[in-house]
Amino acid sequence: MTAHNQIRAEHGSDLSAATLVEKPQPTYTRNGLTKIISGIDRADADVRCDIEVEDNKIPSIQGSSTSSIDDTSGRKVISWEDGDLQNPYNWSSAKKSWVVFIGMLVVVNSTMGSSLPSNAIPYISEYFHIRSSFAQILPISMYLIGYIVGPVMFGPLSEVYGRRLIMTSSFVVFTIFTMACALAPNWGSLLIFRLLTGVNASSPIACIGGVYADMYGDPVTRGRAMAVFIGGTCVGPLVAPLLSGYVSPGMGWRWTFWIGLIVAGATLPPLLCLPETYGPILLAKRAAKLRKSANNPNIFAPIELEKKGWKQMATVTLTRPLRMIAFELIVLATCLYLSLAYGIFYMYFEAYPIIFEGIYGQSSGESGLMFLPIGGGTVAAIALFLWYDSYLRKAQLQGKAWTQKEESRRLPLACIGGPLYVVALFWLGWTARPSIPFYVPMLAGLPFGMGFILIFMALLNYLTDAYEIFAASAMAAASCCRSVAGAVLPFAATPMYRNLGVPWATSLLAFLSLGMCIIPFGFLWKGDRIRAGSKFCIYLKEKKENELAELERRRRETGVIEGAGSDKTADEKV
Repeated sequence: MTAHNQIRAEHGSDLSAATLVEKPQPTYTRNGLTKIISGIDRADADVRCDIEVEDNKIPSIQGSSTSSIDDTSGRKVISWEDGDLQNPYNWSSAKKSWVVFIGMLVVVNSTMGSSLPSNAIPYISEYFHIRSSFAQILPISMYLIGYIVGPVMFGPLSEVYGRRLIMTSSFVVFTIFTMACALAPNWGSLLIFRLLTGVNASSPIACIGGVYADMYGDPVTRGRAMAVFIGGTCVGPLVAPLLSGYVSPGMGWRWTFWIGLIVAGATLPPLLCLPETYGPILLAKRAAKLRKSANNPNIFAPIELEKKGWKQMATVTLTRPLRMIAFELIVLATCLYLSLAYGIFYMYFEAYPIIFEGIYGQSSGESGLMFLPIGGGTVAAIALFLWYDSYLRKAQLQGKAWTQKEESRRLPLACIGGPLYVVALFWLGWTARPSIPFYVPMLAGLPFGMGFILIFMALLNYLTDAYEIFAASAMAAASCCRSVAGAVLPFAATPMYRNLGVPWATSLLAFLSLGMCIIPFGFLWKGDRIRAGSKFCIYLKEKKENELAELERRRRETGVIEGAGSDKTADEKV
């Protein structure tokens, strides 16, 4: 067998006999639930870390739990070799860029679908004889309810079955139900189809963060990829009202969905070319080929030795995002902030017609154009991010101490974006009046879009950096929470603006956002201590650090590099 396909045996306990969930001893104390959850988190971190160690061929510490293969079983575990070109970390820049581009296309489809019927709702309501203002919000809210359900499944499942299978299969179903929306015979079926479309549209929202983490070990480069992803999440919802505002009056509301189907159909061929990026799944495929070619049934990838089944799926995999929300302060606080920002973003699809059609007498197409400055703010935010990214890279090369702290690397942008977001809300609320030209409140979209994107880029990158191999689950938790807000808050928009008026209704949102502004500042102040108290996060980090320290010790002793390489590949250097 060639060196490229070298396999190695490990000594220790049989991994297949290891359980992922530590069985807690019966207890009748008040903290029994906490102990059970802590046991699950610790075992979950143990197993995921063991898999990453094996996948990246990090020598295990003698006697540690990561020495996972019983020599009497005859099992051999394959791992990445140094410089292995099939390892996503070692892919070429062109291949990585292609994956980033595909991710951007899929995300634009997903987010565009969320607000696609926004300016078509009057025509849909007239066609189906819907009079209730609450019911008229349902085509958007049902889609966002799908965003709640989907990430809880797709994020963790992508860490078990791979990114490609989950993303392609869900996008095919998304395309089918987009067509079903265009053909909906009645109001009830339209709402069901919107729900199912939203469930499947949530897959890229939950998985793309993990896809980029699979390829980019360097936090700086991974952050740039995430900036593209987050930009896509903002572009889609802003384009859709413009399309539906001009298409629905002239061609009918069904053509709003036909255009969504055309865009999805154009995206499907590139998506089918998406390579698998999840290292454990790639190694599993390699192990299967080796078993066949070597006629040896005892060759395995680490993930194949992980305990699976519906019980494992229900108790560990699918509950991971929920456990992160409930027991990880960083995840909980981030979810709260992003949920409010996201909910306000979707309230704008109700507020803008109230402001620009109600106060300024614009048509639905013209009010759709009022969203364009938000897109301009998005572009400005990405430009600021790239400048800060270059500044961060230079500081890292100079060995500045602050660059070693995760909070200092990511959160300053949120500290800028939060106040911008608040200013934009006050600006919109107190300038939207007949005596002031329409373009004055319209231009409030510039700081709004800029603040929105900076908040999301900073906090989602912070989650990715803090939770590493659990990035997809952390992103799924954030996506689930903000989708709840996006689905629920728009119901409050019309009665709130009717009862409080535009100035005070928008100011209420601004005051709530002002309260949330303290979260990134709090992370900057005490974030390292919060992470130090996280049983889930810090235990995993310490374990990986111990493994890497042992690897460095062996490298110094032998002078031979036997690992999978550093976090930073040649393709990621600038």
